[in-house]
Amino acid sequence: MTATPKETAYVSNIDYFGDPVYTYSLRQGIDDGFLAPFRVINVQTNIGNGWCPCKGQLDFFGKEIEDRIYNNTDYDYNIVLEDRIREVAARITYYLRHTDRMAKTIVFCADEAAAERMRHALAQQNNDMMQKYPNYVVRITGSDPYGKSQLDYFISVASPTPVIATTSQLLSTGVDCKMVRLIALDENITSMTMFKQIIGRGTRLRYDEGKRSFVIMDFRGVTRLFADPDWDGPIIEDPGFESGEGGDGKPTGDGPGGGGGGGDPAPKPFVRADGCKVYTVQETIAVYDAGGKLLKQENIIDYTKENILGQFGDLHAFIHEWNAAEKKQAIADVLAKRGVDLDKLKQAMKMDDVDDFDFICHVAYDQKPLTRRERAEGVKRRDFLSRYSGAAREVLETLLESYKDLGIKNIEKADVLRMKDFQKFGTPGRIGKLFNGKKGYEEAVRALEQELYKAG
Repeated sequence: MTATPKETAYVSNIDYFGDPVYTYSLRQGIDDGFLAPFRVINVQTNIGNGWCPCKGQLDFFGKEIEDRIYNNTDYDYNIVLEDRIREVAARITYYLRHTDRMAKTIVFCADEAAAERMRHALAQQNNDMMQKYPNYVVRITGSDPYGKSQLDYFISVASPTPVIATTSQLLSTGVDCKMVRLIALDENITSMTMFKQIIGRGTRLRYDEGKRSFVIMDFRGVTRLFADPDWDGPIIEDPGFESGEGGDGKPTGDGPGGGGGGGDPAPKPFVRADGCKVYTVQETIAVYDAGGKLLKQENIIDYTKENILGQFGDLHAFIHEWNAAEKKQAIADVLAKRGVDLDKLKQAMKMDDVDDFDFICHVAYDQKPLTRRERAEGVKRRDFLSRYSGAAREVLETLLESYKDLGIKNIEKADVLRMKDFQKFGTPGRIGKLFNGKKGYEEAVRALEQELYKAG
């Protein structure tokens, strides 16, 4: 009995055991409600299709980098790019921040050294969580005693941490990762068996704990294997397989980055962030059926529009929901759970100065957006602030200025009163007294928000 039968030119279950007496496919498991469905986020960086060093460029060790074009098959195998590691860690972290910071996540890396570099980068990106949970991010690999000691906690439903595990191959098979909600692929995978094993880490269903699906975040184009006929087809012995003894069941030759000549391999060139800047240029959302067939693939803007319309319907319904929301962050959270990252999209479309409200109206309902500054100036023109006097008015004026820079989600937070601009008014408690208490302050902020969205 096996979850992933091997049929290659080097290994054959059929040759050894004979034809299977019964098979049950992943597709059938999902259709029958026993396994979790999934969607794929494909992340493309500016160097995904190729990067070439400058003439005579030196790496961190002072050695000249070989003059050729490097691509996704090289990174972490033949060359290490510090800023690419940071960008991958940043995209994973951004997704978790906007969905669930405690969602169990596995990041598959090129090798154990790459898994350690990724662990370090993720720990930096999640410094706030690391302070609260020292084992929030761990490396779980064969040579890491501490990481292996955390494996039982990682796969446990009852244990909240570790949350993020970086690995090479240790977690690809034989581990029941019940609560994994995100699988990040930053490893070159060509073996269909390995691919199926890795995808299988996320297919467990846990209805009682709220896990009904999972997400695959692909940084190497690995999910192209879903289009391979072998993804969920019948088990057929490889026509090139030759039975017999004497082999080790493995192909000859070197893998990516291998030495091939015996002894210690030459160290890989290491390029610091200032030697190669890396950033995400496009994210696409791909939805597959249970058989791995692509149902649809959209750029992130079209995907955003579709999900906003799916969540709120027409413009009138959205405005009603927006005004009814006690905290506007709730709107962003709802969209984030559908895979829509408002902040990232605004940055990509060079609309950082636009309010979330205007951005949603522009993308989904073709409305002309106002900038945050234009909305703030409208509040001043309508003389809303004349309702208040003295220090209370100054606090609201300062909030309005903060809104121009930070947006509505940030001025709703109580922590905004601890910022430098508010220190002249005293502690948050003292500021509350200017409005006859905390409730009065919250009512004033609510009134300010309603005034902000009167126009447009």
